[in-house]
Amino acid sequence: MSKSGGKGKTPAGGKAVPEEIEQPIPSKGNTMFGSDVVADALRALDIPYIALTPGASFRGLHDSLVNHIGNEHPKMLLCLHEEHAVAITQGWAKVTNTAIAAAVHSNVGLMHATMAFFNSWCDRTPGVVIGATGPVDAMKRRPWIDWIHTAQDQGALIRPYTKWDNEPASPGAAREAVLRGTWISNTWPQGPVYINLDAGMQEMRMEEPLAAIDIKRYVTPMRQGASAEMLDEVAKLLTGAKRPLIMMGRVRRDEKGWADRVALAEALGAAVLTDLKIGAAFPTDHPLHCGAPGGRPGKDGLDAINKADVILSLDWVDLGGTFKLAMGEKQVAAKVIQVSLDHTVHNGWSMDHHVHPAVDLFVPAETEPVVAGLLKVLPKANKTKSWAAGPAPVPALKAPAKGEPLRPDDLALCLRQSLGNRPVSLLHVSLSWNAATWPLRHPLDYLGSDGGGGVGGGPGIAVGSALALQHTGAKHMPVAVLGDGDYLMGVTALWTAVHYRIPMLIVIANNISYNNDVEHQERVAYMRDRPEQNKWIGQFMNDPEVDLLAMARGQGAQAFGQCKTIADMEKAVAEAIAVVEKGGVALVDVRIEQISRVDAAQIKTQSDR
Repeated sequence: MSKSGGKGKTPAGGKAVPEEIEQPIPSKGNTMFGSDVVADALRALDIPYIALTPGASFRGLHDSLVNHIGNEHPKMLLCLHEEHAVAITQGWAKVTNTAIAAAVHSNVGLMHATMAFFNSWCDRTPGVVIGATGPVDAMKRRPWIDWIHTAQDQGALIRPYTKWDNEPASPGAAREAVLRGTWISNTWPQGPVYINLDAGMQEMRMEEPLAAIDIKRYVTPMRQGASAEMLDEVAKLLTGAKRPLIMMGRVRRDEKGWADRVALAEALGAAVLTDLKIGAAFPTDHPLHCGAPGGRPGKDGLDAINKADVILSLDWVDLGGTFKLAMGEKQVAAKVIQVSLDHTVHNGWSMDHHVHPAVDLFVPAETEPVVAGLLKVLPKANKTKSWAAGPAPVPALKAPAKGEPLRPDDLALCLRQSLGNRPVSLLHVSLSWNAATWPLRHPLDYLGSDGGGGVGGGPGIAVGSALALQHTGAKHMPVAVLGDGDYLMGVTALWTAVHYRIPMLIVIANNISYNNDVEHQERVAYMRDRPEQNKWIGQFMNDPEVDLLAMARGQGAQAFGQCKTIADMEKAVAEAIAVVEKGGVALVDVRIEQISRVDAAQIKTQSDR
């Protein structure tokens, strides 16, 4: 067991992965090695898990995690693909806003994981990813394998979409890299970091331990607010507005921040927009919420942007692009206040900074301190009558006519009805999701999308989020609604959830196609005056249709369906819920229709913008 002493703590009311899973026999050795320092640093940082796919390049660290600290805090989470390991860190951060660790094998494992890095980067989620290389000292490399798994400047593979990377050359430098990397990753705007460990350094025998340090002093949390003068300037603009609009973007998952945002909107009587690309930021059935959140604002939201006289953006994703959707090439008429630190991580490689927006007052700060500060200077009020359209009405669940397929709304409404009054956390939703079907009333009710649009990320992200909900003792049942394409690319992530007893419910919106691209082919055909009837070619996953249930059962999950009617779905979901409530992983396969064709005028409008 660890010579560093002290077990990690699970938060009050939380539930860690069962200790009896992969429990090592105690180690009797007393000699310290370079990788032991890294394991000790991860433990001292209170990182509870490290998700990994094994690799010989970090065999020293692997041994340290097992035999030096006893596979406990951090506990290893075995994954069947490196992409899942990094995706789990992203899912965890969506719940906790803190980093856990992952480990990937050498250059080849890093190559597998690159998409998950990009998803996490675009989603602004933290994670400490540890990689490795064959011995940097060429004299210590084994023939062939150590040579092909050694790369000069390995971090260059993912540097454009990470916050920081490092290749420490000694145990002391490795400890510092882990401390610095964790601090950078957790500091807003958050993002993944990469630390590449030399295999020779990991396996180096240490003559004496490093000098003890108080590690907590090296990772001091940093919150960045606004000055009193700037808060007064923001308050003056907002109180002078007749039609204030708040666009709520990237925020933390805490309940205080949620309550503060509600209080701010009510103090101003401001209309509120939220975004389905990121987690819940405001109750979507509140009278001040305008329409339903989506990947882009709907008609009511775009109308509100056009009519607002002052717009407060709380780190809204793609503010300039949203203005362009609302008013084309015209400049936004409203006074615009932007609260964000996102500019600090923009670079020349990735265009995830989006369209450059017109802004009248820029507040370089985190949203939560700014909102809390504004509440201190604004007069208290309870204005709940909106000048804009109110929340979108929840559609009624109505069984399709005989012979008609289930629609995406049928799936959502039936699932919500079947879950009853249970608190639920939507870990992920399919591209066809209509947010009007599912009101959001708590910061954990919905955790956002994959971030970078990387198909296949959904399953691993969902496992990481479900793990975080379990570990923190949240009462929300973890539910992920995945598209069939996303599921098929990441299905083996389910094995990790089953193996480590991480309960979750997965529902597949199965249209046996890459339907988003079917729609794109339809648009292109219209624009080029070509037959839209050919849109399905190279898109449909049939003849044979993939057995999604068998794939889930192959990972050890219980699977139900395929559901083609409301009655089928009610029965399958009830059985699946029973499995999850007993601590298991359950999947329900629901066949839904292809999304109906949009008209040519809409296609032209969207293509022009």
